Amino acid sequence: MRDNFGQTLLRAIYLCSVWLILFFIFLPLGITIWVAFFSNKIMSFPPEGYTATWFVEAWNMAAFRDGFLLSLKVAVSASMLALLVGIPAALAIARYRFPGREAINTVLMSPLMIPAIVSGSAIYLFYIEVQIRTEFQLASTFYGLVLAHTLIAIPWVLRLLIASLAGLNPSIEEASLSLGASRLTTFFRITVPMIRPGMTAGALFGFIASFGDLEKSLLLVGPGRITLPIAMLNYLQYRTDPVIMAVATIQILIIGAALIISDRYVRLGRTF
Repeated sequence: MRDNFGQTLLRAIYLCSVWLILFFIFLPLGITIWVAFFSNKIMSFPPEGYTATWFVEAWNMAAFRDGFLLSLKVAVSASMLALLVGIPAALAIARYRFPGREAINTVLMSPLMIPAIVSGSAIYLFYIEVQIRTEFQLASTFYGLVLAHTLIAIPWVLRLLIASLAGLNPSIEEASLSLGASRLTTFFRITVPMIRPGMTAGALFGFIASFGDLEKSLLLVGPGRITLPIAMLNYLQYRTDPVIMAVATIQILIIGAALIISDRYVRLGRTF
């Protein structure tokens, strides 16, 4: 009886802790979305009324509009490049044993371990060295920014693809090869369809990591260009009103939708 009571008590404490953690995570997000619809020009409680005009006003501001479009282009480009690197890397790491395998995996996953401001500074200095030695400019260019954001996306693509490959039976590919299909045909007609959920989830997670990045963008963005997080930071230096909350709401909804779609393809709870 006492054992059952103790287990019930521990379970209740555990569930309360989980709900408290979820509450503290989602409360700021909920308040942000709520305030975005306040009609008050200055954020204050209680609200005088509700309106959606702040979303229109935010889009009409060139800084937010251009920042959103640049962030979107960079995130899409970075996630696609991350797939080009992550797919062969995941196949090699998951399916083969070779010298340096763990070292390669560690290097590709290292952007998750190194503080963003440190890696951003290192990439910027590397770009400057490249420009000095070759006169080829990467710093302050769109392509340089995309390459830096690709480094952010690669670990997520790699991890999700390795998780997808771990659940696949290699004998299916071996059967295709034994029936006369080439390795290239087997890859595109057998392997890719089987790992497509992981590819989709990895690309979406890479998109999320790139779209919300501030540190690397702050150091590497070129003159006359700003990403959405930088535009939000600049705006907060001078004003705090429902416009910034409307922009944050759009960012929350985009990232939230990408997470939901990612979880639809790959059960994230089993991966992380």
